[in-house]
Amino acid sequence: MSAIYTKRLTKELRDLNKNPPEGVVVEEAENLKKWKVRLTGAPGTIYEGEEFKLEFRFTTQYPLEAPDVVFIKPYIPVHPQRTQLLPYWSPVQTVAHICLSIISMISSCTKKELPPDNDIYIRSASASPKKTAWAFQ
Repeated sequence: MSAIYTKRLTKELRDLNKNPPEGVVVEEAENLKKWKVRLTGAPGTIYEGEEFKLEFRFTTQYPLEAPDVVFIKPYIPVHPQRTQLLPYWSPVQTVAHICLSIISMISSCTKKELPPDNDIYIRSASASPKKTAWAFQ
């Protein structure tokens, strides 16, 4: 394993457990390759108090390469937007940054609805969001 990968994820895990951002709890991180994180909907939003779960999958190229981040069923928000980190990834980002970005994205929603192409996407999507061809408008 890469020394950078090990040092960085060990520090991030320690920081998240010691001083987590509001609404973020690491539920499982038995190894550095896969973590499960629980997010709680922000107060004053339509998702207030709802719980969502993410799975982070890291390669030994982290932090130079973005982790795969996917919601775990059934803890998936009913939300009109899908996003992908890869075009915006920078090694200065952390798991905490990703979690806060997702909470922010969820919080900005004013109507619980799925994307119009959700059923097609679910049937054809790869297990890795990085393998999805994204179109941005």
